[in-house]
Amino acid sequence: FSLPCSAILSSYLLGERLNLLGKLGCMLSLVGSTVMVIHAPEDEEVTTLDEMLSKLKEPGFLAYGAILLAVCFLLIFYLAPRYGQSNILIYLTICSVIGAFSVSSVKGLGIAIKGFFAGQPVLQHPLTWILVITLVASITTQINYLNKSLDIFNTSLVFPIYYVLFTTIVITTSIILFKEWVTMTVVDIIGTVCGFLTIILGVFLLHAFKDMDVSLGNLPQVLQSGQQAPVTQDDKNILIEVDNSSITPEDKPKVFVICT
Repeated sequence: FSLPCSAILSSYLLGERLNLLGKLGCMLSLVGSTVMVIHAPEDEEVTTLDEMLSKLKEPGFLAYGAILLAVCFLLIFYLAPRYGQSNILIYLTICSVIGAFSVSSVKGLGIAIKGFFAGQPVLQHPLTWILVITLVASITTQINYLNKSLDIFNTSLVFPIYYVLFTTIVITTSIILFKEWVTMTVVDIIGTVCGFLTIILGVFLLHAFKDMDVSLGNLPQVLQSGQQAPVTQDDKNILIEVDNSSITPEDKPKVFVICT
């Protein structure tokens, strides 16, 4: 619900413009999210910090995390100072990439909290404090760059694009870390992919046509003006065109065509 709520509230409270196509994009994003939730994979059972640590130490996730860190450093130290003020994707990509670490940290801390209430010595486990530090650093970075993006760009565009990027990173992280897609059926895979493509279509409508003045009231006029093709005149049929109303027909130059 964050997509339609942020777009609609920014339209009414912040005075930001949301046309008919933008509202349609919000609805498509909500429908796509619902389809994804229905067909979402189940989490692989991870009950202890030792199991979580073993998954974090797998070569596939270590390589994936190293790539994310490299991309994040490239965006923060090189691309953001140069293109962050003009390109909406720079700041939002930083937030989304960092979101992979925050989601993994939240998963691990959830396991630690369960173990704490079960009487397990989770406070003595080094992974607990590593996850806390990672979560604080990632959330702080996300808030910082998300606020920068909101200061520059339209709120109704920031949240949908951020949602798509963040969801993509989270799904990829879940595939690599928790292997959630191993037990999925073909129907669930197709449903998840279709739901995600529906979200992307909705965000495209929000972003691509944000400057168009389209509403239910002026929709017929917009369609009619779009269907009217400009009238072109052939140069060989016009020899002289005089755009001066002060000249009488008798005073206008005469052109004689001699046919042989």
